[in-house]
Amino acid sequence: MEIQTKKIQFAIVGAGHIGKRHAAMIENNPEARLVALCDIASPDLLGIAAFNVPFFTSIEALLAAAIEIDVVCICTPNGIHAEQAILALNAQKHVVCEKPMGLTKKACEAVIFKSLQVNRHVFCVMQNRYSPPSIWVKKLISEQRLGEIFMVQTNCYWNRDDRYYYKNGKKHAWKGSLASDGGPLFTQFSHFIDILYWLFGDIKNIQATFHNFAHEHSTEFEDSGVVQFDFEKEGMGCLNYSTAVYDKNLESSLTIIGRQGSLKIGGQYMNEVEYCHIKDYQMPTLAASNPANDYGAYKGSAANHGYVIQNVIDVLKNRTPITTNALEGLKVVEIIENIYKLKK
Repeated sequence: MEIQTKKIQFAIVGAGHIGKRHAAMIENNPEARLVALCDIASPDLLGIAAFNVPFFTSIEALLAAAIEIDVVCICTPNGIHAEQAILALNAQKHVVCEKPMGLTKKACEAVIFKSLQVNRHVFCVMQNRYSPPSIWVKKLISEQRLGEIFMVQTNCYWNRDDRYYYKNGKKHAWKGSLASDGGPLFTQFSHFIDILYWLFGDIKNIQATFHNFAHEHSTEFEDSGVVQFDFEKEGMGCLNYSTAVYDKNLESSLTIIGRQGSLKIGGQYMNEVEYCHIKDYQMPTLAASNPANDYGAYKGSAANHGYVIQNVIDVLKNRTPITTNALEGLKVVEIIENIYKLKK
């Protein structure tokens, strides 16, 4: 069938919260078709019967099945993203990889090497790029409306308490594990490091302090950190983050101080413009942001996965470039890895 008219066939590996979000967005897109789901847990436990597609208990069985698959979405625990992406690429499938692309730069490089070998795309999910405030700030930076950038501050203050790390009194299978989770910069806040990299580029001269205030019983890593750095291009920045906030998320914010103006976007996931004062500039009216992904006891970033799925379709039908390519996914992991190297 001609690529411009055929539906893009998606399979999903990992049918938890995010996997089901992918599945819903695929089923809602008239140019996409969900053809399979895969998870180690039972379909009844996962609550996925409504999707009514073949179910597999391993990615190997999925890829060996006689099912036409164009794209495999990797929605499993962080620590196995890279190895599963390589398995899918080896089977000649395009890959959508949830953040992070891997837990090390080396793992991400292996994914990119394989994708180039087999001539397949790797799409990295960084859905905060699609939020109207993010798009607006990107345009301002690209047009140099703020002039020389002096300072950038990112604050990410969220709640991830025992409701996140325990279920029915039992410790979660992978959340909180250094090998499977990696820490809050990988699991909770990589979206915001991606926004920093997307807007301002790489960082250097990193200094950092870490502390585990409220999660010593539930995680193998810190829950809070203060990170200072210089940008390679111009200006200095800091990232302050914590998952120790009481009861619910407080904010995710970005403040930019430039020679010709300043701005701040905030809210729980950088979804609101809180301040804008720029020389000879009139603030436009932005489209409303999508709500946060709601997981009951806690909330995540903006529910923008529909845009991610549409971008996959548009790229495969030669309409647009990838929104977040594999090299950008690697750079986010490299930045986090460089920050975590400073742990003592």
